[in-house]
Amino acid sequence: MDYQPFSETLSYLSPKDREMIERAYQMALRGHEGQTRASGEPYIQHCLSVAKILADLHLPGAAIAAGILHDVVEDTPVTLALIRKDFGEEVAKLVDGVTKLTQLPRVNRDDGRPMPEVDEDARRKALDVETLRKIFFAMGDDVRVVVIKLADRLHNMRTLDHLPPERRKAIAQETLELFAPLANRLGIWQMKWELEDLAFHFVNPAQYKEIAARLEERRSDRESTMKSIVDHLRQELSKTGLKAEVTGRPKHIYSIYRKMTRKGVAFESVHDVRAVRIIVKDIPSCYVALGVIHNLWVPLPKEFDDYIASPKDNFYQSLHTAVVYEDGKTLEVQIRTPEMHISAELGIAAHWRYKEEGAKRDEAFERRVLWLRSLMDWRQEVHDAGEFIDGMKSDVFEDRVYCFTPKGDVHDMPAGSTPIDFAYHVHTDVGHHCRGARVNGKMVSLDYRLRTGDQVEIVTTRSGGPSRDWLNPHLGLVKSQRALSKIRQWFKHQDLEQKIANGRDILERELRRLGVEDVTLESLSKQAGFATVNDFFAAIGAGDVSPARIVSKILETEQTGFTIAPAAGAPASPTTGEINVTGLRGMLTNLARCCKPVPGDPIVGYITRGQGATIHRTDCKNILRIPDKERLVRVSWGRFVSTYPVEVRISAFDREGLLRDVSSIVTEDHISMRQVAVNTKAHQATIDMMIEVTDLSQLSRVLARIEALPNVLEARRVRP
Repeated sequence: MDYQPFSETLSYLSPKDREMIERAYQMALRGHEGQTRASGEPYIQHCLSVAKILADLHLPGAAIAAGILHDVVEDTPVTLALIRKDFGEEVAKLVDGVTKLTQLPRVNRDDGRPMPEVDEDARRKALDVETLRKIFFAMGDDVRVVVIKLADRLHNMRTLDHLPPERRKAIAQETLELFAPLANRLGIWQMKWELEDLAFHFVNPAQYKEIAARLEERRSDRESTMKSIVDHLRQELSKTGLKAEVTGRPKHIYSIYRKMTRKGVAFESVHDVRAVRIIVKDIPSCYVALGVIHNLWVPLPKEFDDYIASPKDNFYQSLHTAVVYEDGKTLEVQIRTPEMHISAELGIAAHWRYKEEGAKRDEAFERRVLWLRSLMDWRQEVHDAGEFIDGMKSDVFEDRVYCFTPKGDVHDMPAGSTPIDFAYHVHTDVGHHCRGARVNGKMVSLDYRLRTGDQVEIVTTRSGGPSRDWLNPHLGLVKSQRALSKIRQWFKHQDLEQKIANGRDILERELRRLGVEDVTLESLSKQAGFATVNDFFAAIGAGDVSPARIVSKILETEQTGFTIAPAAGAPASPTTGEINVTGLRGMLTNLARCCKPVPGDPIVGYITRGQGATIHRTDCKNILRIPDKERLVRVSWGRFVSTYPVEVRISAFDREGLLRDVSSIVTEDHISMRQVAVNTKAHQATIDMMIEVTDLSQLSRVLARIEALPNVLEARRVRP
């Protein structure tokens, strides 16, 4: 792309803005001189392509200039200070907002000690997550930052073929999980559809090609049929005096795939494979057109949505219906006004295209920005980048549900929300004092998943506060980052000594539950980055560190002894089955029956006579008594593991249905039970089970859920 043809798209800007953009082009041209992309084309072409996408959305001149300069700080000698000097603070802030981080924000721990060394791959992933956090954080201050990033990602997706296969798939997966949903939240459907289809092509190429081939089949017949349908609709609408623009809707492969998987139906049953869009002059005409269509053809039940009376959370408006056409096949119809159509295609970007129309557009824009900020009102409370991105996925990008209070107030919440999430959405104090809920007049458990249309009444108590169990992700009691942040704030304001005591209890209970005995609390606290053990306990007691993260530390940390690293200079470890044996090839391995090691346990290999290597826990009594230590070898768990037997003991007050409830939880987590023994005495029950788990994380999750059952006193792993 040459600059001259690109400049023709800037005719909507003032001469001053066009001159600024040309200066930005010259700076980027000098900075990226000699640089090429993976495709071999000059790098400046990417910069112009990003700017062209922004210009097509009619973004302001400062955003176009920032789009051209979006990579210069990262990839060239040009500094942010130079951009600020030549283009002003506005352009500099936009460029800074989309610039990738080159180092992690915190290079030292709070106590001044250096962070532990990480490999280059882990460092790159951490930087990527921190960069995403930086960009999304900036979105609440200036939405143009994220629109520039979307334009950058869109052009990268258009040219993804030139990258290695693994890199292509990773970028495409990230696009499906983050950037396409972000375009949807901003209402920019032009970008959303294209990002989804481009990403789906690389994430699931077989399914993509299958759907594309099905669409291509009889394409000429379908086009002929669609022309006939469009002409017929125009004639029928004109009979009522309606002036309408009727067009066939484009077929988006990923949306077809989503409907097939969500509804569990075949390709032929997806209604919008044949679809038309009707644009009429005003809202009353939309309903007149709907009446004409329903009078002509039989509407399908549960396929009508009125997004005009009840707009989507991203301000999308249209009437949707599906009917049985004259040939007996389904036809989906969208009906909207020209203003709704522009808003649907451009979303928040429609503000810049039509800004000159006056204050009304500005008010709509401000409502969108305030809505985005309200979705992210928890962002100041989350300091971990990974947790921040998870919060964006759950609270901002996922689908929404709409629930009602008994008074009829509507609350827009993330899909999967629970009554506790609803309580905190109503008011923080309602959340803190929540003890139960009625949904549609019936009492439900606090892990109930709310659905659109539910009427929710929260049962509260005058005293007390949230339970720490609400912070346990294994129990599924809280979904939204907003509610989690409010709960953590409550615990942070508790007395310090109480937090330390509670944190110690939580940690010791988790370690006891997993049967972990050979790890010191000091080593865990140091690896987690805390200066003292009490700081570590206080963080757990305040809810900043969850039991799940403790387990993660155990699985990852060499210092705690849960991974035995190879000796320095040892050759690469070959894989035999599920175990990597350092320095030995083709060695038969067997798990010891005496100590029954599970992935995540510290292990050691013992070379037997004619039976290969037997894998023991490092604290196994038989291993500790072995005199010929030279027959011990270093081993580690392999990447691809199957399931491993673990003995579990459950202590509870006996009640009807106890074993059934335990079995249900085990089954829901896709865990097999080898054997079960139940002993009852004086109204107390002891259930001994042999279950098969993949790792300690899965074991922690299932034990936590079992322990949360009524009457259960304790669920823990039994150490041999």
